[in-house]
Amino acid sequence: MGVRTGLAALALAALASGCGKDSDTVEPAGGQPLQAPPARALDSYAEKLRAAQAARAAAAKRWGLKKVPLAAPPPPAKKPRITTRDGFEVDGHERLDLPPVFTTVPVKEKVVFLTIDDGAEKDPEFLRMMTELKVPYSAFLSDYLVEEDYGYFKDMQKRGVALHNHTLRHPYLPALSHARQKREICGMQDVIEKRYGTRPALFRPPYGNYDKATLRAAKSCGITHVPLWNEEVFADRWEYREWDRKIHPGDIVLSHFRGREDWDGTMRDMIRRFLDKVTAEGYAVARLEDYL
Repeated sequence: MGVRTGLAALALAALASGCGKDSDTVEPAGGQPLQAPPARALDSYAEKLRAAQAARAAAAKRWGLKKVPLAAPPPPAKKPRITTRDGFEVDGHERLDLPPVFTTVPVKEKVVFLTIDDGAEKDPEFLRMMTELKVPYSAFLSDYLVEEDYGYFKDMQKRGVALHNHTLRHPYLPALSHARQKREICGMQDVIEKRYGTRPALFRPPYGNYDKATLRAAKSCGITHVPLWNEEVFADRWEYREWDRKIHPGDIVLSHFRGREDWDGTMRDMIRRFLDKVTAEGYAVARLEDYL
């Protein structure tokens, strides 16, 4: 038993430290230690870690990634306090207790959050890729595109993806009255509840444009957070909000459900570009909902 325990402990140490730094190594972002179970279960625990590492490495190779994506640290025991980003407030934002509008989650760990909008492209291979790589993401859906195949996004939801609100028809909201904005937002809440069984707490306004009426309508529809983005990734490039053109801890990254009709590439190409960059810079992809 002592020999087995020692071997298992060595295996755990090697896996947790990411020693070797080669392309088949999975290590926690931010140096977060793995939580080991009692000594009597170390053999089984180490074997599960080795199997998970091997599966992740095989998936990375199968989908053409340069390196194995980093494993995200455990979700925070205490969620960070989310506030509206300076300059993104509307008049009376705090007094009216309107949902915060933000582009980055305040964290110290090197994690980013992937969010994907609209719903035009419905590529089953994208679903398989993300499932095999075990990369979390959040979907913000518009009904005029989703209604073509509600089942695709039901499959996505079954794979653990949270489905959120991006309005019924993707209009420029500030041009609409409060009542029409409310119909767009609450109407999409109703669609998601009917089709997928939940009413989202997250809402992203189309084009990232909103006014006080937008946020008031969103709040009345049950929205608690309005995440925007700090970077956007396409199949062939990145675009940045910040002047330094860099990724930062806690950044929200935007992409879209698009394919060759709109891009010079596929959604799988976009994911390869996204993961190759964030992994090379030492970032893991975390689940946005775990932080809100």
